[in-house]
Amino acid sequence: MDMINKARYRHRQKKLDQLLFELKPARSERFLEIGVADREYSPVDNFIIKNYPYRENITALGIGSLSEFRRNYPDVRAFEYDGRIFPFRDREFDIAHANAVIEHVGAFDAQVVFLREAARVSRRGMITTPNRFFPVETHTRVPFLHWMDKSRFDALLRLMGKGWAADDYMHLLGYRELELLAKRAGLADYRITRNRFLGLTATFSLIWFDTGR
Repeated sequence: MDMINKARYRHRQKKLDQLLFELKPARSERFLEIGVADREYSPVDNFIIKNYPYRENITALGIGSLSEFRRNYPDVRAFEYDGRIFPFRDREFDIAHANAVIEHVGAFDAQVVFLREAARVSRRGMITTPNRFFPVETHTRVPFLHWMDKSRFDALLRLMGKGWAADDYMHLLGYRELELLAKRAGLADYRITRNRFLGLTATFSLIWFDTGR
């Protein structure tokens, strides 16, 4: 494993440790992993699927074909969906989790739907997302330019040969936007934590808890 992937591995492990500490999953609890990758391009792709302690209880949800995922993880239930309404009953799962997914589902209204659905089908859960105001944009590894308005940022990405990251590929969030999302999605009991790198907030974790609804 090269240095970049080693760093990514440590970062993902910290997120898994946070999930286990905050939500304390029991062996019998049903777990939904949202946003799995069909094809893996690095050793840390589908990290939770590989490292969650109770894999027999995982259900995976993703957009598009999951045929390769199913071949790689035949012991995990996998469902495909259209990117909006989750194909599950209310509170079908004890825990829902998504790592760096909500910034890819579309603009604010689509993000509200995503978070509302994640909370609807679970009793508690956690999503993580990059901080819009961290100096380096983590998908493109471009510094500072993502602080511009989105239309200018997208135009510069195309000029730099990174047009794949423009338009609806990502809509980054700051603390205030994430807090507004939580309120619009109807979360009654939640907490947003700042995950720091070199003293700066690199990512946020939005954690919600069972309200008995």
